[in-house]
Amino acid sequence: MSAYRLQQLKGQIVPEYKITAMADSPSPLTTHVLNTAMGVPGSNIAICLYRQDPSNNAWSLITAGATNADGRCPGLITKQLFTSGVYRMCFETGQYWKNMGETCFYPYVEIVFTINDPGQKYHVPLLLSRFSYSTYRGS
Repeated sequence: MSAYRLQQLKGQIVPEYKITAMADSPSPLTTHVLNTAMGVPGSNIAICLYRQDPSNNAWSLITAGATNADGRCPGLITKQLFTSGVYRMCFETGQYWKNMGETCFYPYVEIVFTINDPGQKYHVPLLLSRFSYSTYRGS
C-alpha cells in the first residue's frame, strides 16, 4: 500500500476509533507477521482493522498502521472500543514483497474472525511467504 493510500485510509477512520499510545493498557487484539520464507519478521507491512456493522453488514475502518521491525502492530484497538462482533484485518502483502524486490501470488491477505468474549486477549498471527500464508488464533 502506498503511503498516499495509507494516508487516505487514515482520513476515513471515525475519530472516536483513532488509536493513541496505550502504555499502561495493552491492546486486547494483537498480531505478529512472520516472513517464514526468509525466517524474519514481516516489517513495514500496512495493516487495516475493520469491524462489521451487524445492522447492515458494512465494514467500518477502525484503524490503519504498519508492522514494526519485530513484525508487530501494537495499539490496534483499546479495551473500551473492543466489542463482540466480526472483525477483518487486511495486510498489504503485495507492497511488502514489491518493496523487497520480489513478486507474490497474494496482493493482500484478509483475515476475518469473530470476537465472542471481548474480555479475552486475541492474537492473530500471519505466517507469510511469497506464495502462501497461514494464520491461527494464538495466545
